[in-house]
Amino acid sequence: MDLLRNLGSAAASSLLQKSGITLPYSLGSKVTEYDGKSIWNLYDATKKDDSSVVSVFHFDASASNRHLVPFAKNALKKLRTTRHPDILKFLDVVEQGDSIWIMTERVRPLRSVLFSWDNGTAKAKEKNKAREEWTIWGLHRVAISLAFLNDTCASSHGNISIDSIFLSPSGEWRLGGLETLSSTKDENPILFTIGQQLPRPLDVSSPEVKKSGWNALKESPSGVCDAYALGILMHCVFNLTNEPPQTVHPPHSAPTASSRGSIPTEIFPLFKKLLNPSAKPRLSCQAFLDIGMGVKAGVDGAPGRFFVDNHLVKVCSQLEGFPLASDGEKLEFLKTLKESASSFPPEFAIHRLIPALIASFEHGGTSAATVIPLIFELSKIANTDPVGLADQPKRGFQMDPAQYKTVILMPVVKLYARPDRGTRMALLEALPEYEGKLDEKTVQDTIWPHFQTGFADTIPVIREATVKAVSVLAPKFSSRILNNDLLRHLAKAQSDPEPSIRTNTCILIARLAPSLSAITKKKVLIPAFSKALKDPFVHARVAGVMGLTACVESFDIEDAATKVLGIIGSGLIDKEKIVRDPAFKCLESYRAKVQAYADSMPETALLPDGSAPAASITSYTGQAPSDLLSAATG
Repeated sequence: MDLLRNLGSAAASSLLQKSGITLPYSLGSKVTEYDGKSIWNLYDATKKDDSSVVSVFHFDASASNRHLVPFAKNALKKLRTTRHPDILKFLDVVEQGDSIWIMTERVRPLRSVLFSWDNGTAKAKEKNKAREEWTIWGLHRVAISLAFLNDTCASSHGNISIDSIFLSPSGEWRLGGLETLSSTKDENPILFTIGQQLPRPLDVSSPEVKKSGWNALKESPSGVCDAYALGILMHCVFNLTNEPPQTVHPPHSAPTASSRGSIPTEIFPLFKKLLNPSAKPRLSCQAFLDIGMGVKAGVDGAPGRFFVDNHLVKVCSQLEGFPLASDGEKLEFLKTLKESASSFPPEFAIHRLIPALIASFEHGGTSAATVIPLIFELSKIANTDPVGLADQPKRGFQMDPAQYKTVILMPVVKLYARPDRGTRMALLEALPEYEGKLDEKTVQDTIWPHFQTGFADTIPVIREATVKAVSVLAPKFSSRILNNDLLRHLAKAQSDPEPSIRTNTCILIARLAPSLSAITKKKVLIPAFSKALKDPFVHARVAGVMGLTACVESFDIEDAATKVLGIIGSGLIDKEKIVRDPAFKCLESYRAKVQAYADSMPETALLPDGSAPAASITSYTGQAPSDLLSAATG
């Protein structure tokens, strides 16, 4: 399959070079699963100016398909002018003669995803239930787009099938296949004039079209053919089949209960109405949507609300209204998301939910303590195979490091610049979730300038959380930050009014000691631990003693013997036993260090003949050795 993809991409690149066409996108692999399903070839591509991913639909007229040029041009025209969230998003186009390159948002064919479901596992029942929910959600988006085309645009799509629907990066269904989209107001509407010439892998034409041709739709309400095709689409997506239901064949008998297959029971009555062989009483796409949303629940024998009660439909609806929701409604919605986080398809979580949650900070009324942990909870499902969708390799979804950085990491890191204390606290508490993904440049250039303001915050809990978070980020600090900027903040923190902050600062300094330069160790450690041993808070004194014990290898022998041993002395007679006991252990550690060094020293520093270097003694005391002896005895 990879070979076919590469060959397809190579062929397209060769064609571009020969034709002299310059695209604003770099062509990637050809989507071979789409071959033969449309008049277009589909490619993955990358936008040259910002490296964003896109899709490219290519049509190139040859002698055998020149009659299809009007369909390609109609698709381009309609895609350009028809804007709707559930219709394939047009970005750009390059035309040269009858060669057309249409650039859209990155999409995948729905067919390739639907037919890659794995139902042969122990969790097949659970998977089927999640798949049904996902499929109903997708049909909801299709019904909305068709209602828009049929009613608002007074147009008929005329090409609804599984191959005219695509999936966005977030897994949402997008309607494409606009080759025959026509309105009676169009000059020479293509659907009614040459609609029969468009090759279709699956015949979705309604009975009136089969009987009298596509021209028969001219006098019918817009969308009667689309409603019929929607019924066939439902049969295909729920039953995972390429075969249409038997009712499409004359004499168009009504579907029986035994033919329902996996179509949900609450939808089946409407399915039969959509496939009514008579155009006039046939259920319209708008009516189908209204019943599913509960507007006309109970009509036509269907209980309705199958859309409005769908979990994914409800979440999307609440996301759209989130900026205008009250604080209470936002909290309730976030609670719902947290409780059901593992149930979302990974694409939806990564590309729809997480960006919406991050954007919610701009609107206010959002609890950072709830949102930020939820963001990382949702990001974890990208590394699992949830029961709701097909196997990861077949779905083509992979949360690679670059994608994680773009979608999650950098938007979260930018939140450090916000002055809101709740946001800062949530970022610090969640730091273990993302610090492993941070590189040194991001920590030093983006996080540290804002992070360091926490040391001087007027709220003690922020100051303490900042001190505690240092040990997580320290390995990615530069030498300048570690040996200069940070230690200046820690020196002030050792005098903080809050005893717990002074204690944690001392502990932190001990942890940082091995990473400090030799000059910094000599300059900073002894004053820091000496100050801690004089602290009125007993646990700060304990931290000072324990810090000295942990840093025994950080002091040279001269400092250990002449300075550290003197500092430990006050701890030996501390009023609190919890200080005295570790102080004696600390003393023993340094005594052993000094003893080991002393044992390695020569027994004497006298000259080999037993005499002391007189000159050196004279120069030190200003007196000869004989004078010293006389002074000592006399």
